[in-house]
Amino acid sequence: MMFKYFSMENEKIVIVNSQIASAELKIIAKKIFGDMVKAVVDVTKEIMAIGGEMHYDEEQLLLQSGSKQEDLWGINLYVELTGNDFIEYDSMINIRPRQNNRSRSVEDQEVRKKIISVIDKLIDFKK
Repeated sequence: MMFKYFSMENEKIVIVNSQIASAELKIIAKKIFGDMVKAVVDVTKEIMAIGGEMHYDEEQLLLQSGSKQEDLWGINLYVELTGNDFIEYDSMINIRPRQNNRSRSVEDQEVRKKIISVIDKLIDFKK
C-alpha cells in the first residue's frame, strides 16, 4: 500500500491511493474521534486523505500533491455503520457557490456517486 504521510503535531494524515482495510480505518477512528474518520476525496484521481482532525488539513495535503480544488469533497466515515449510514457528506470545505454547492453537504447526486465509487474502490470492507 502506498501512502504519502503528512504530520501536524499529533496528527498523521495519509493519502490513500490503494485499498485499505476497514479494520485500519477503525484504528484511525479510535485515535481521534472514536467512531468516525474525516476524509477528503479526490473524485478525479480516485484517492483520499484521511487521519486529520479537520478536513481543511487533509484538503491542503491533496492540493500540495497536485489535486484540484473542484475535485475535492469532505466527508465523514462512520466506521461502525454500513450502507448509506457509513458516509456523511458534511464539511465546511464543501461550501463552494461557484460549483453550485451552497451548503456543507455534497448536493450534486453525481458527485455523491463518484465519492461512493472511490470509497468502494479504496476500502476493503471484508478486512
